[in-house]
Amino acid sequence: MIKRTIICAMICMFLSACCQQNDCNQIDQTEKTEYAERVKAAFRKAWGAYRNYAWGMDAVNPISQKGHNWYSESLLMTPVDAYSTMCVMGLEKEKEEAKQLIFEKLDFDKDMNIQQFEIAIRILGGLISAYQLDGDERFLELAVDLGDRMMPVFDSPTGIPYRLVNLRTGAVSGEITNPCEIGSMLLEYGMLSKLTGNPEYYEKCKKGVVAVFKNRDPKTNLISGAIDVRNGQWLDYTAHISGGIDAYYEYLLKGWLLFGDPELKEMWDVFKVAIDKYLADERNTGFWYGQADMRTGERINTSFCALDCFYGAVLCLDNDLETAQKLQESIYKMWTLFGIEPENLNYATMTVGNPCYMARPEAIEAAYYNWIYSGDKKYYEQGKTMFESIEKYCQIENGYCQIADVRTMEKWDTLESFFFAETMMYCYLFFAPEKDFNLHKCVLNTEAHPFFRTWK
Repeated sequence: MIKRTIICAMICMFLSACCQQNDCNQIDQTEKTEYAERVKAAFRKAWGAYRNYAWGMDAVNPISQKGHNWYSESLLMTPVDAYSTMCVMGLEKEKEEAKQLIFEKLDFDKDMNIQQFEIAIRILGGLISAYQLDGDERFLELAVDLGDRMMPVFDSPTGIPYRLVNLRTGAVSGEITNPCEIGSMLLEYGMLSKLTGNPEYYEKCKKGVVAVFKNRDPKTNLISGAIDVRNGQWLDYTAHISGGIDAYYEYLLKGWLLFGDPELKEMWDVFKVAIDKYLADERNTGFWYGQADMRTGERINTSFCALDCFYGAVLCLDNDLETAQKLQESIYKMWTLFGIEPENLNYATMTVGNPCYMARPEAIEAAYYNWIYSGDKKYYEQGKTMFESIEKYCQIENGYCQIADVRTMEKWDTLESFFFAETMMYCYLFFAPEKDFNLHKCVLNTEAHPFFRTWK
């Protein structure tokens, strides 16, 4: 008990020391208020498209004025994912209509297979955060029901979770998975353990996290993006920080900050050294992270993805501000190359791989963390620029959408739930009054849902 108290105290001191409070005098408060209201207006407009065309479905297609579900039936992905942002923004009308829909229609007793990781970060995380922000016990009841229905994924020979689970029968499938779908639910299941007093959620999830760590390459300490649940064998040898691995790393550090589990910090420290040594890549085009062979550390690709931008925020959390700021210069260069970032960029040639912009938040997230942790106004200005880009290119008459090609700004008729949960959240946080949100009083999950340490 004493050891855990000391660890938690150290974490609080770490967060307070690292999370610098900006000098408010350097920012025009009238401007911040105006931008805060503009972000709220953008959220309301996007929410209006969901309400008008996709009510009760998972997500909206605003151009064709319809909605779509991820699976055979809706899980109300957008309302659940958006709720914490509504709370932080103080959008009472939108909160009330979303809350009513959730409690009237959200039912997990469905005979369908779902991707456990995506549902955990969006819906389980959204419900937990909604409970903490709103206080209504029904959010926690729904979270427990969902968590219990997904727990069979952890019953594998290795402890590494299966990818898919049937919400009604508990049948599992998806024997080939990746570190992200193994470890980036640790915060959600850990919160469920803390809030219910049942340690099983956290313990079972952590078992898979540890299994990945133990199976890292013994020479490089790197991991790759494909592993067999049944035997723990790697099926690919490409190491990176992109999708498929990204949030596994993110949750090691955030898990330590949230729960005070020193084993998570120890694993993070090992991986951080390996990432610095083998994946970091300084070129005349900037400072980036590429791909390497996990067995040798040899560079095999020079691709940087929009998802990779998450690492800038993680570097800030680790108090490596020098590296975070170097990376942010590259992130901002990628964002402004065409006016808004492409999904993928070859940083050696500065040519586009995948030209779409999926309304992702990670570049904005990294700029926000750099702003909060350094206090350097240039990151605040980057946040403004990024929001203005979304206003200019993603806004349509009746809502917001994604971009099919940033070189032509051709529109893509879809808007997924993370636009509400993350993209609008991070845009707003640049301008939010401290009374509405204080970063060092919580840990944001990978979907930007705030989790608070409400336990002793």
